Amino acid sequence: MSEDERRFELLADLGAMIAREVELDELLASFADRVARAMGADRASLWLIDGASGELRARVADRVAPADMRLPLGQGVAGHVARTGEAVAIADVATDPRWMREFDARTGYTTRSMLCVPVEGGGGRRGVIQVLNKPGGFAPRDQVFAAALAGQIGRALEYTSLRGARERPGVAVRGRFNHVIGRSPAMQAVYEVILRAAATDATVLLHGETGTGKGLFARAIHVNSERRDAPFVHVDCTTLPANLVESELFGHERGAFTGADARVIGKVEAAAGGTLFLDELGEIPLELQGKLLRFVQERRFERVGGREPLTSDVRLVVATNRDLAAMVKAGTFRSDLYFRVRVVEIELPPLRERGTDDILGLAEHFAGVYGRRHVKAAPVLTDDARAALAAHPWPGNVRELEHTIERAVVLARGPVIDAGALGLDRGLVLDAHVDGVVLPHDLPLEEAERRYAAAAVERAGGNQSAAARALGISRNKLARLLRS
Repeated sequence: MSEDERRFELLADLGAMIAREVELDELLASFADRVARAMGADRASLWLIDGASGELRARVADRVAPADMRLPLGQGVAGHVARTGEAVAIADVATDPRWMREFDARTGYTTRSMLCVPVEGGGGRRGVIQVLNKPGGFAPRDQVFAAALAGQIGRALEYTSLRGARERPGVAVRGRFNHVIGRSPAMQAVYEVILRAAATDATVLLHGETGTGKGLFARAIHVNSERRDAPFVHVDCTTLPANLVESELFGHERGAFTGADARVIGKVEAAAGGTLFLDELGEIPLELQGKLLRFVQERRFERVGGREPLTSDVRLVVATNRDLAAMVKAGTFRSDLYFRVRVVEIELPPLRERGTDDILGLAEHFAGVYGRRHVKAAPVLTDDARAALAAHPWPGNVRELEHTIERAVVLARGPVIDAGALGLDRGLVLDAHVDGVVLPHDLPLEEAERRYAAAAVERAGGNQSAAARALGISRNKLARLLRS
């Protein structure tokens, strides 16, 4: 592949690179590696301006000593470019007084030549691309391409969780994974386990209340694993009709049942080589749990109507908001399946336990996301709005917060969101499908869901099918809510 082809490929791939829940250091390293290869250079670094401290950081996850990853603005060549915004090309760094030789002494790398260009995006300067040691030196066309590339990266950063504030320099370091917001101790502990689990093929059980981001973390496990380039197949067990669960998971042969006019592969085959994510595992019917256990143990299965044993090499991640141990005691979940899926169990904290900084960080993130989506400037949260967000119990967790902010962004008349625009009360009022349902703010989530479901059935005159349609869920899901 020619250098021009490598450069075009990099520009084309930027969109795909920013869409994943990859660890942010891995994302920055991937950017830098691709830049070096596209420019035919030996090495490249992407330094970002930390909007909080004003320093340049080559890493954001704090996995190495601070001295190895931070540079004061204005110091060194990268610091000079970040402060002034002017590109710098140096044929021999030994002749330039801005060059900080201690970096080579610390890393053992020998820098000879350098090209450094600023990264701009979203109305502010976000960082610097530093490209090192190109054989034959950096030509003027290299500087032109690097500047264009820096612009693309600046725009790309606006679609990651590193997105900075408008018209202000720097990025916001909000967490360890792209699109996953949170720096509280509870979340830092989750990140550590996610990374350790991702490095293996162990089965992972994600447990947490509805709306805590179980699907997001399942994808984070996948994209930070060796299976990242293979399929990630998400199965929502709450939406599967009981009589079709086996067919959906394992597929069926032609003629297996009425209407089966062709062979269809199931989700376990579709996920071959990658990750199979079974969301809300507790909803799997008891009669199917034995077949699922066989697959979990041996990765062997049979299609419905088939006799040939098949295998599928998948990594299994499961999630639930239910107490599986209590279900085992009640006889509604197999104990052997429970112990097989909880090789690595990760408890996701509810939003109310993550602290004010995480709540406000998420709110600001969603304000930016939905400002772009609805073609509006990201509104600023007033002090009373921030106080209301911090005081709310968030029974629906991150999902509830996201919907609250989106609604406020859409209805905002100006550039700010105040407490009134959030529509938060001490009581949780749910009137999307059933008028006048008021739930106390301290009600357990399962009981809140049960009461809401019961009110929907009452409004539908006792017709559960009609109530399920009004709620946008399956009749099986409604029945499970009523039993909880």
